[in-house]
Amino acid sequence: MRLNRILLSAALVVLALVVQVSIFARLHLPGAVPDLVLLVVVALALVHGHTAGALVGFGAGLLADLAPPADHATGRYALVLCLIGYLVGLVRPETGRLRSATVPMLAVLAAAIGSTLLYALVGSLVGDTAARHVGLTGLVCTAALYDLLLAPFTVPLIMALARRTAGDPLTAEGTAVATAEGPYSRMSGGSFRVGRASRTGRKNLMGRRSWIGGQRGGLLVRSAKKQRIKIKGGKRL
Repeated sequence: MRLNRILLSAALVVLALVVQVSIFARLHLPGAVPDLVLLVVVALALVHGHTAGALVGFGAGLLADLAPPADHATGRYALVLCLIGYLVGLVRPETGRLRSATVPMLAVLAAAIGSTLLYALVGSLVGDTAARHVGLTGLVCTAALYDLLLAPFTVPLIMALARRTAGDPLTAEGTAVATAEGPYSRMSGGSFRVGRASRTGRKNLMGRRSWIGGQRGGLLVRSAKKQRIKIKGGKRL
């Protein structure tokens, strides 16, 4: 990942975590808490792909595990967001552009439900049964509702900011990767295509060849004329 992409992702995650802990957690809404960190991970994964989504999800989850008032085992939410970021990144189209808002909204819905279920599952494996006492069904429904209401105001903005740093060929999965070592660039299917630079080089090369050929032709014509003049002069003598 590029430095500007890392800085932007880190800034968005920290800002989302601060807003979530200082504002959303104090609203005392029924059921779950709106998960702004999850929305950031989903938006970045939709733009940058599954590799960046998994990395951002792990870092964001680890910060959420360490941020107060965390009352669960460290690494629990990091594992959940890492899996969510990876799975959401697989939905990213090959062109990196989404033509409608249906895919992001479905990704947010699936991420909200999946993160809540995975969090409860991991908690049950480590002996945390708090989700059973609160009601897992109510947590899933409220988490999906809150995240869907918050997504139209956050996900498009985050994706627009992330697209400005999406020109890095290191994490552009499924798209053509241009190499600076030659005039050919490799496509996702293993084939090759000729780039604009190679076409321009070919045009310049053809122009140089024609110019050199013209110069040679001119020299040959001039030498032939000189020989004719010499021959004519010999006849006159």
